[in-house]
Amino acid sequence: MRPAPGELLHFSEDPGITRFVPHVAATARQPEAYVWTVDHDQAPAYWFPRQCPRAMAWTDHDTPPADADWLGPHRVHAVEYGWLEAMRTVRLYAYRFAAEHFRPFGDSAHVATTPVTPLGPPEPVGDLFALHEHAGIELRVLPTLWPFWHQVTARELRFSGIRLRNAKP
Repeated sequence: MRPAPGELLHFSEDPGITRFVPHVAATARQPEAYVWTVDHDQAPAYWFPRQCPRAMAWTDHDTPPADADWLGPHRVHAVEYGWLEAMRTVRLYAYRFAAEHFRPFGDSAHVATTPVTPLGPPEPVGDLFALHEHAGIELRVLPTLWPFWHQVTARELRFSGIRLRNAKP
């Protein structure tokens, strides 16, 4: 589930949203109100239940060979065993938006500061495991994310952690 050219996606477990109004997220580090979306490259980071903690790492052209060898595949996502059932059963939806209504925010998101309407009804995302497999992203299942996270952040890899506050201590 990726956006088409000229589109961005917002993932949600709520299939009934007809209009997105900017708001300040509970976890926001900035005071401005936004509607958040992601592009083609960042979409896989949201192929998870909303509250699921995940650690993600990938290589790029600057990754030293030793770090690329340690990681293995080009991109790895890691979750905890306790989230497998939620990943199997969540009903996740993707809302499509015209990219022209958004501006880049950092390296991984796009935001709108005015209300926006999706291009159409939300689309069911489907099987999250199949999405990862089809995209060539290795999905690792771990007892806890922290050893993997500490290794990833100590290396010269690209990485992202989402909802890590929900990970096991």
